[in-house]
Order: sequence, then C-alpha cells, then structure tokens
Amino acid sequence: MVHCRHSQLTKTLNSMQNNNLNVVVLAGGSSAEADVSRQSAAQVKLALMNTGFQVSVVELDRNCPSELIKIQPDVVFPALHGPPGEDGTVQGLLEMLGLCYVGSDVRGSAMAMDKAVAKSIFKRHGLPIIDDYIVEPSADLAATAADIERLLGPRVAIKPLNQGSALGVQLLPNGGDIAAALAQCLAFGRCLVEPFVLGREVTVGVLETLEGSKAHPVIEICTAENEWYDYHNRYTPGQSSHVMPAEVSEELAEQLRSTALSAHKALGLRDLSRSDFILTDTDQIVLLEVNALPGMTPVSLYPEGAAAIGYEFDALIEHLVLRAFRRGQTKR
Repeated sequence: MVHCRHSQLTKTLNSMQNNNLNVVVLAGGSSAEADVSRQSAAQVKLALMNTGFQVSVVELDRNCPSELIKIQPDVVFPALHGPPGEDGTVQGLLEMLGLCYVGSDVRGSAMAMDKAVAKSIFKRHGLPIIDDYIVEPSADLAATAADIERLLGPRVAIKPLNQGSALGVQLLPNGGDIAAALAQCLAFGRCLVEPFVLGREVTVGVLETLEGSKAHPVIEICTAENEWYDYHNRYTPGQSSHVMPAEVSEELAEQLRSTALSAHKALGLRDLSRSDFILTDTDQIVLLEVNALPGMTPVSLYPEGAAAIGYEFDALIEHLVLRAFRRGQTKR
C-alpha cells in the first residue's frame, strides 16, 4: 500500500524523478532547541539522500535568506524546533521568497506554538483541556503565586508559552514554591500555569496523505519512577521507552486518535502534527498541546508512529517533500 501511495503521488508530478528535485533542509538557529534541530536535520538529510533527492543543509542564521535565494530549492524542509522556526516566522520568510515548504503555514504554525491561543481554539471545538493561568514576565511573583494557588490549587505545572521539548517546564506535583518556579520558567518568556494532573503520558501523530489525514497508533511514554518526559529523558538514548500501541482499550485509543485529528484540523495545520496528552487513572483525556513540527531525531516519537501506518522514515520524508512540491506546483 505504501508503494502504491508513493506511485500515485509521483505520477501527479508529471513523472519527475526525485533526483531532479533540489531540497534545502533548514537547521539550527537561535532557539534553545537548536541542537535537537540539527539532529533532526541530519536524519532528514540522510533520508533524502537515500531516496535520490539533491539535498543541502542550511543553517538558520542571518545568511539564510541569501542562501535560499542563491540555491532556489524546489522544496524547503524546516527541521526546526522552537521559535523562530516553529512559530510562523520562518514560514513567513519562505512565503515571501515564494518557496514551497514542508509543514504548516504561517497561521497554523503561530497558533500551535502559542499554547494559550491553541487552548482557546481547542476549547471552542470542545476538546478536552484543563483550566490555566497566564503569567507575564512583569508580574508580581508573590501576588501571582497566591492568586494561582487560590484558583488552581498548590499542585501545578508551569510551562513557557512558546517553547517545546519541555524546556523551562516546572512541575510541582506536591505543591511548593510557586513564585520560585515561576521565576525559572519566566526566563523563557510568558508562562502558562495549569493544575498538575497525575497520569500516563501518551501521544498521537497525524499524517496527511492522499487518502486524507491519518492518526498514528497511540504511543505511551515511560520514564523511570518519579521522572517525566523532560528534555534530558527525551533526547538521551535509553532514558525513556515508548510503548506502541499503548495498553489502552480500543475505545479509548479511538478517542485519543479522534482528538488528535480534531486538534490538527482546529488549528488549521498541514502535512503533519503530534498531539500530547495526559491520561488519568480514570481514563480522563487531557489534551496538553500540539506540535506542528515534530522531532525527526533517532529517538523521536513521530517517526515511530508513522512507521506503524506504513511510512518508514525514508518513505515518510519523501512523502512530505513530494507533498510540499505538489502543493507548490498547484499554487503556481
């Protein structure tokens, strides 16, 4: 079936061969996740080379626009994590340069990256979220902490509004010094505070195909006792394990897959996304956030899920690039 899908897509490109397409992979930048981005870019580059594309990696720096103008790639693959690569800024640059690219457009990228905006959209669509509290960098931390405890209770999760990879996240599962935790999180900008919810960490990817958007199997993320899926456990081999499919009922798995598809659609995302959830002991689903440019590193979750629906890594990257190219041809 996978070969059939790719055959159909290739035919729509007027029999153009992969080795006629020039792809630029964007990597790095000023984000706190730049090193992870470079790991993703290396994997994407290798997959593109394996499938016959002409490929080069361009660092996201001040020389990036001139490099793109000089190369004039057929497709840009933003293997980027965190701002400005995921928040619509780079997507706006690519639109201005008239380049087609993998992933969501400016609007979708910006909305997915801002957790408060995304949650407001999820709420309007009836998706399962929890209450929150927004904290500005200029806030009086003592007064804000007292307000948070009054409204949400002492057990909270504090996360930057516009970061990924769990950077800056502060968890207080047993309560604690909320003001001090806020101070650490605010180093990354505005914060979102939510009640701490105890449960299993699960995730569901979405991939758009010629047959429509398809949800991956539910993946459960397991870490050592009293640990969670923080930056260290995400990107250090052996520090976490992934159970796919997660050990949940088929009914619950279908609810999670359906919610991921609904979140993808509600944000107006394109090509791919990954939704992260907490699943409580009573099977309550809590949608935490949606990542519009999931990681492509050797330990990333998204490629695992894609492989389970028939897209091994090389085929996944080829599919995404050809999809972006076809979209660009249609616009022209």
